Amino acid sequence: MITRRNFLASTALAPVLAARASAAPNGPLRIAVVTTVYKYLSHGQHIGDRFLVGYPHNGEWHQPNVKVVSLYVDQKPEGDLSEARAREFGFRVYPTVAEAICCGGKSLACDAVLIVGEHGDYPKNEKGQILYPRYEFFEQATKVFRDSGRAVPVYNDKHLSYSFEKASKMVAASKELGFPMLGGSSLPVTWRLPDVEMPLDAHIEDAVMVGVGGSDAMDFHALEALQCMVERRKGGETGVKAVQMITGNKVWEAGDKGVWSKGLLSSALSRSDTPMGLTIKDGRTQDLVGSGVLPGLVPHPAAYLIEYRDGFRATMLMLTGAVEDFNFSARVRGKGLVSTQFLLTPVPNVTYSACLVSKIEQMFTTRKAPYSIDRTLLTSGILESCLTSKLQDEKRLETPHLKVNYRPTVESQYCRA
Repeated sequence: MITRRNFLASTALAPVLAARASAAPNGPLRIAVVTTVYKYLSHGQHIGDRFLVGYPHNGEWHQPNVKVVSLYVDQKPEGDLSEARAREFGFRVYPTVAEAICCGGKSLACDAVLIVGEHGDYPKNEKGQILYPRYEFFEQATKVFRDSGRAVPVYNDKHLSYSFEKASKMVAASKELGFPMLGGSSLPVTWRLPDVEMPLDAHIEDAVMVGVGGSDAMDFHALEALQCMVERRKGGETGVKAVQMITGNKVWEAGDKGVWSKGLLSSALSRSDTPMGLTIKDGRTQDLVGSGVLPGLVPHPAAYLIEYRDGFRATMLMLTGAVEDFNFSARVRGKGLVSTQFLLTPVPNVTYSACLVSKIEQMFTTRKAPYSIDRTLLTSGILESCLTSKLQDEKRLETPHLKVNYRPTVESQYCRA
C-alpha cells in the first residue's frame, strides 16, 4: 500500500539514486548477469556471450567496452556452460542474486545488471504461462539498490513477468529509484524486409500481425512486433480497452465476418520467405489466403483481438503450419498497405540477437533507454489478458488496468545496416 510517508520517502530517494547512478564508471562497464540457465542456445548464452566475446554490428565486429564480473545461474542442467565461461573469462559464479550483484561483498559492485529469465525447468500456471522468476530476480536486484543507496541500469529479457501486476511493480520501481530499464523481444529491433519505417503519427486504420510457435513464448514476440508498429499511430499509445482470444474454427469464421482483414493477412503473408503448402510440395507460389488452404495447414490457429482505448483495433494471428516467420501488414491512410517481415536469422548464430544486445549496451553505456519500457509493460499485460480470455471460454474481456500511456521514439530503433 502506498502511504503518504512511503511516497515522500521514495520521491526523496529517487534523485539521490539517479544522481549516483549517472556517475560515469572508470574503465569497462562492470556487468552482473542473472539468468535462469546458461547453456547452448539459451537466451542467457545468446546474450551473455555477446558481452563476453563481442558481436557483429553494422558490418563490423564490435567488442563492447564491458567486463562481465559475476554470474548467477538459477538452474544448472546437463550442458551448463556457466563454470566453463567463468574460468575462461575470469569471473565468479555466485550462489545468490544479491551476491552476484555485490560480487561477494556487502553492497552494489557493478555498473549494470542483465536479467535473463528464459529457458529452464519451471512450472506452468492454468493459463499455460511458464512461471519464470523474472520478477523475483528483479526484486532481489532492487533490494540491493536500496540497501546500497545506488542504482544501475537493468535489462530484463522478454516480457517483464507472466503477471501484469508484477510487471507494473517492476516499472514503478525503476521510475521510483531513477534507473533506466529495458526489456522485451528482439523482433522490434531486428532487420525488416523490406526496410519499412512506420511514420510517426501515422493514420493506421487496421493491422494484422502473423506469428508462429507456442504460447506463451513465441506469441509475446509477435505481440511486441505488432506493438512496435501500431504504437506509432496518431496520438501515441494510450493503452488497451479490451481483448479477446479465439482459437480453432472461430478464427476462420471471424475472418469470414470481417473481424480481421483477409486482405491484410494476404499482404502480411506475401512478405514470408517460408510459405508452406504447394511451395514445399513442388515449388510453386500460392496465395495461401485466396486459395483457401490455410485451415488445412494450420491445425491450431489462434487470434488475439485487441481493442485500444482510442478506438483502434489490431489482430495477431498465430498460424503455425502456414509459415515459419513473423510478418506484419497495416492499412495506412495516404500510404495504402504497409507490410514487412521481421527477419529472424538461423541458429546457432541468431545474429538478430546482436541487434538487441546493441540496444542493451547502448542503455548500459549512456544510462538512457533507447525506447520506452512501457511498451514491454503493455505487451506483457496484453498477453496475460488474452490468455485469461482463452481460459474463460474465449470471451471478450475489458482491460481497464491496461491504461498505459507513452510516446514512441521519433525514429524506430530497428537495425538498418
